[in-house]
Amino acid sequence: MALHITGDTAADALLTDNPLALLVGMLLDQQVPMETAFVGPLKIEQRTGATDASAIASMDPEEFLEAFKTTPAVHRFPGSMATRVQTLCQTIVDDWGGDAAALWTQGEPNGAEVLKRLKALPGFGEQKAKIFLALLGKQYGFTGAGWREAAGDYGVDGSFRSVADIVSPESLTKVREHKKAMKAAAKAEK
Repeated sequence: MALHITGDTAADALLTDNPLALLVGMLLDQQVPMETAFVGPLKIEQRTGATDASAIASMDPEEFLEAFKTTPAVHRFPGSMATRVQTLCQTIVDDWGGDAAALWTQGEPNGAEVLKRLKALPGFGEQKAKIFLALLGKQYGFTGAGWREAAGDYGVDGSFRSVADIVSPESLTKVREHKKAMKAAAKAEK
């Protein structure tokens, strides 16, 4: 299994090999292009040397913020997103023993249970949790019963709705087209 989300070999390798990096990438995926969000964990690692939840959670918040602000910034809202990443990491330490993968592996959970666990994380609402669950099921080897149903429309095989469906430059284009169409439809409703 190898993820191909960002077009950056090193960033994709980190996302593939480090479940926390994938989770942080998903957290950062708001109000920035998907590739920018999912390259974020590599920037964090390069600037801080931290790759695990405990190390990130225990960093001095001001130093962590400086790493986020360094050009090119990790996110367009470095202050709030640096805080969110540290809060997420502290939750992973407190609730999951520092192991992000435990969210979908501990106790052999089904799709509905993983969705519930994801929604309990800071920064993960219903939609983000469903997209991440679909990403786990479609590309990360999660096989818990009912994951497609729990992921809703994002779990549909052959759809191009989210980061869960990006496996190539062509699929990225299709996902972008879908998102653009959805935004246009939402705007037309107003």
